[in-house]
Amino acid sequence: MFPFHSTETVRLRQWLLRSVVAAGCLTLISSRICGAQDAAVPPPSSLFPDAAPLELQGDIASDMIDGIDRFLLGKLSESAAARQRHWNRDFTFQQFYVRSIQPNRDRLARMLGAHEDRVAPVVIERNFVVGSSVDDSLSGYRVYSVRWPVLQDPDPGRSIVSVYAEGLLLEPIEPIAVAANVVAIPDCDQTPGQISGIAEGIEPDLQFARRLAERDCRVLVPMLISREINPRGRAKLTNREYIYRSAFELGRHPIGYEVQMVRAAIDSFDSSRPIGVIGAGEGGRIALATAALDQRVDALCVGGSFGASDSIWTEPIDRNVFGWLDEFGNAETLTLVAPRKALINHAQTPQRTLDGSGGGAPGTVRSIHLSEGKQEVERARQLVRPLIEHEHWQIDETAFRDAPCDQATTDRFVELLINRPRADRQQRGVDVVRQVDESAMQTRLVEHLDRHNQLLLRESPFVRRTFTKDLNTSSIDDYVRSSKRYRQIFRDEVIGHFDDPLLPPNARVRKTWQEPGWTGYEVVLDVFEDVIAYGVLIVPDDLKPGEKRPVVVCQHGLEGRPTDTFLGDHRAYHDFAAQLARRGFITFAPQNPYLFKDRFRTLQRKANPLGKTLFSVIVPQHQQIVNWLKSLPQVDGDRIAFYGLSYGGKSAMRIPALVTDYCLSICSADFNEWVLKNASTRHPFSYVGTGEYEIFEWNLGETFNYSEMASLICPRPFMVERGHFDGVATDQWVAHEYAKVRNLYAARLKIPDRTEIEWFDGPHTINGQGTFDFLHKHLNWPNPSK
Repeated sequence: MFPFHSTETVRLRQWLLRSVVAAGCLTLISSRICGAQDAAVPPPSSLFPDAAPLELQGDIASDMIDGIDRFLLGKLSESAAARQRHWNRDFTFQQFYVRSIQPNRDRLARMLGAHEDRVAPVVIERNFVVGSSVDDSLSGYRVYSVRWPVLQDPDPGRSIVSVYAEGLLLEPIEPIAVAANVVAIPDCDQTPGQISGIAEGIEPDLQFARRLAERDCRVLVPMLISREINPRGRAKLTNREYIYRSAFELGRHPIGYEVQMVRAAIDSFDSSRPIGVIGAGEGGRIALATAALDQRVDALCVGGSFGASDSIWTEPIDRNVFGWLDEFGNAETLTLVAPRKALINHAQTPQRTLDGSGGGAPGTVRSIHLSEGKQEVERARQLVRPLIEHEHWQIDETAFRDAPCDQATTDRFVELLINRPRADRQQRGVDVVRQVDESAMQTRLVEHLDRHNQLLLRESPFVRRTFTKDLNTSSIDDYVRSSKRYRQIFRDEVIGHFDDPLLPPNARVRKTWQEPGWTGYEVVLDVFEDVIAYGVLIVPDDLKPGEKRPVVVCQHGLEGRPTDTFLGDHRAYHDFAAQLARRGFITFAPQNPYLFKDRFRTLQRKANPLGKTLFSVIVPQHQQIVNWLKSLPQVDGDRIAFYGLSYGGKSAMRIPALVTDYCLSICSADFNEWVLKNASTRHPFSYVGTGEYEIFEWNLGETFNYSEMASLICPRPFMVERGHFDGVATDQWVAHEYAKVRNLYAARLKIPDRTEIEWFDGPHTINGQGTFDFLHKHLNWPNPSK
């Protein structure tokens, strides 16, 4: 039994631990490897005066992920009760109420990416007549294939339409017969033709667009982005996820695009007649969001999609709206419709599971139980109880049915919209004279939205330049002062910040490795309730009593472990934490949460609806790590550096930007034109066509690319390590983005010695030459190679 382990013993232990994790017997075998002595040996009081022995066994990294999971699930369950802080409803008069919720309406538009100006004016273009439905008196309606303009090129100097919506128009033959204008929105797995009765796939009772036309409504039916799965780069994605990925990075969203399509249709309507919006399944979600944002909608009907939202992270990722549950849920969104009329149809929609096997995000379209739907409606009623008491809000519910927007629901919706009771009429079929190629319609829609995303990407540098115009580079002091506001925006609106105070660190330490030149200690710290930080502290053997040394925090990458940075000469890391320790630095290798594949990726899914990210937890973990390091007698708290590779390089851009105790940062094998890498559907190194579905961050296109993140590290030293054959990007794009960093340091602030980039002839790996020199220079530690 060993109180610590040689290199070969540790390698055997790592192999056994990984094998046991797969077999589900980790704790038993780990106890045999570590032995009772490991847990019993107290940490040296000279190095760790306030630490307790670390007694945790098994896979501490897995325990850490489980704890973060519990923490985020708790935040989701608490979100509904916490939303009231964002609302200031005034019930004095109806107009006061509408005015008081306008800020919430504006924020929802931003969350959905539905804030762009639309094309004006909007004219519905009739492509051709599809068919008609008439009775013996020759009254009835015609069906047209139509399109209408929605958005234009975001370049302010160009007025070219970039997005057209397409669908069907069901229009009464006699214009005087039009009782109301309605947008009828199918589920995304349905087509306009199916709910209009001109295509197979839906039973007649559920063809609600046709039903509305038979009630003398002028009905416009848009095509939604479908969940048809297609190859996209190295992944297979639904059309909705494909559009979502680029859009999310650029501050847009498929839901927002579809809301804009519906609102553009409303722009074309004659305002002298009532306007209604009705939707089934995914269409119900679009209808609710449209009515919440557009006060021209007189009546709303949501079919089969109104329930609680705290499990939205289990649903298709195209429903992932950043920050929505922090301020909204379905109930709060419905209160934006008040005091206008609303009808909620509690129907079960077909369940569909996306398993993510092709590289897309896993998710399930679930059926909402009647009790859940009714509970959410009741919550909306309670939020605006004074409006109900004054009879200013009429919200109806239809009985539980097998499918949304059936005949009874449609009839009730017409009654709400035009106050006209149902008249018995013989159902009329549509005489189809020309087929509509709805597959081609879907293809064009995806192409238009993809093109608009790419136009937004093209414009994004100009938007970011305007965003950062208040950075004052007159002097370093002026710069530091002016950058504080941007750091706050980055923390609160991009990364996301939990207000929970850090717990006392309650450090637990275990001596685990003894190697030539250094000793390694496992460390566990408390961060939040259920959240710990875990890592390995490596102390050089030549440390003298009372001596204070600089620390380099060495961060691993995707699916990594702290041991990857100091044992086994991993091809990407080359034991750089151990190498630095042999050069005299104290090093710390944290376990970051990006491991266990979907287990960590679903953490991002749970955080996003709260307006948070995985880094909302990682940043406080590192703040606690730094706080603890600074408390150690052997550490110089003013000389703590960060050095990360790959995903650790992503950390190197985000963590030191917010944890200002890090005196410098080195980004290895990751730095590039980050917005391009996440939003481009043209470049082969883009994440749009890979399995990293969690990688996309809300609205970086308009705020912080990597040069802007580096500006939050500035004026502290910053370095990039880049191998010519690293596939994360091309040299050209890395150089393009770094040139902006160099310009800030060298040209504007006149501190050229504080930033460097090292190019080396190699792949995705730590090179450890120029970066090591950079550390010696800026941490003021003797360089043995000089």
